[in-house]
Amino acid sequence: MLLTEEVQEALTDRRPVVALESTIIAHGLPRPRNLAVAEELEALVRAGGAVPATIAVLDGQIRIGLDKDQLERVAGDDSVRKLGHRDLAPALAAGASGATTVSATAFLAARAGIRVFATGGLGGVHREWTETHDESADLRLLAQTRITVVCAGVKSVLDVPATLQRLETLGVTILGYRVDRFPGFYLRSSGEPVDWTVRSPAEVAAVMHAQERLGGPESALIVAQPVSEDEQLDPQLHDRVLAEALDECRERGISGQAVTPFLLDHLMRRTQGASLEANLAAVRGNARLAADIAAAL
Repeated sequence: MLLTEEVQEALTDRRPVVALESTIIAHGLPRPRNLAVAEELEALVRAGGAVPATIAVLDGQIRIGLDKDQLERVAGDDSVRKLGHRDLAPALAAGASGATTVSATAFLAARAGIRVFATGGLGGVHREWTETHDESADLRLLAQTRITVVCAGVKSVLDVPATLQRLETLGVTILGYRVDRFPGFYLRSSGEPVDWTVRSPAEVAAVMHAQERLGGPESALIVAQPVSEDEQLDPQLHDRVLAEALDECRERGISGQAVTPFLLDHLMRRTQGASLEANLAAVRGNARLAADIAAAL
């Protein structure tokens, strides 16, 4: 595991550090906007007084923090794979390069000693779970990893109530940031309640300190912050397009890991990019809040 000098010094000096995933750079955005967004997110973390640590695997080496050339490589190299935490060992052994998903980023960040991670939306339980038994690896990994994840909820193409139930079963704590309803990723609200609401980074930091004092299972803390009302996707448009996408998915027999990328791509195309803009607005807000939480520690 190779840390940049800046990240290593910040961790040694107990200064705030925020982990950022690299899948959004390599696989989530069109070029060249992906690189611009990656640089923007790092700048937002810096503006909040924290050191950004974008995480990736390059040539079989785990990189905690990327320099300019490495960031450009992740953004522009077609051979960069998508790595969940289960893919890390094969990637290291094969000398492969890959961008890290939520599960891989959370795992590696925690191993490096980073306490806070900012992302867009989490994976979760898929719709029609009773038939497919398909759920994201994010959930079990977060149940076993002590890190605070700032997100905009779970992707709205998933089964949100079932995901929240699964997180409860796994013992993962969820805090609504200034809201009493769980965010809906593209939407400000999923309509589902949250048990605990916090209203400042200091309150989040207090919960993190309480977790440490309690000991027990090394589970994550999810801080769910909604996108602003003026930046969310129009709820009626979202519901209509998602229903169309789900129908098409069933008609075409798309299943397993191919479902979520298909639905997200369908949403982006049928909303003329509005869903992507809502996603980016959420990620920007989460990067800012994550920096504030890291500083409050």
